[in-house]
Amino acid sequence: MKIAVVGATGLVGTEMLKVLAERQFPVSELLPVASAKSVGQLVRFQGKDYPVVSMADAIAARPAIAIFSAGGGVSLEFAPQFAEVGTVVVDNSSAWRMDATKKLIVPEVNAQELTKDDKIIANPNCSTIQLVVALNDLHKKYQAKRLVISTYQSVTGTGKKAVDQLLEERAGQTASNPAYAHPIDLNVLPHIDVFQPNGYTKEELKMVNETKKIMGAV
Repeated sequence: MKIAVVGATGLVGTEMLKVLAERQFPVSELLPVASAKSVGQLVRFQGKDYPVVSMADAIAARPAIAIFSAGGGVSLEFAPQFAEVGTVVVDNSSAWRMDATKKLIVPEVNAQELTKDDKIIANPNCSTIQLVVALNDLHKKYQAKRLVISTYQSVTGTGKKAVDQLLEERAGQTASNPAYAHPIDLNVLPHIDVFQPNGYTKEELKMVNETKKIMGAV
């Protein structure tokens, strides 16, 4: 099976490649896709080196599946172009999650909602996934009315800049280009993403809205 991984050189894209290898997914040809400056760079996968290709070349290759891990803007622009050539897109960004025309899927919970016509499939927030897997059977039996959730999330969710800050602080250094306004090493910050007018952060609202959409389909 021909597979494209969009954002293959980033933190999440690199993990996607590891998961494909660990799960022994039937990849006959890999198309690593990244920014223009990365085109030609080699990506190692299952003992073989694959050159990073441009978005246009990946679309022209008509892969069976494209896994997007390159941010919402990239997904909004290019996922429909892959879908138009018959590729099934699995998007890890928040771009399509609350789009009424797209399915928000956790396989253990609502995979039955998918049809052969679904070409862009949204992947929920990581915390939402864990929550609904645990909640699914409880909700079916007892119809939960209210949830009180606490999540503790890693700096990798913020990106490389945050990881660099953590590593520098762990080494006893002052962060040269901090991602957070406060030290993060051996610390917990009660703030993730930006605050919204209602007082919740964007990350908190993702969990609320995504959970409702997924559980409503059960």
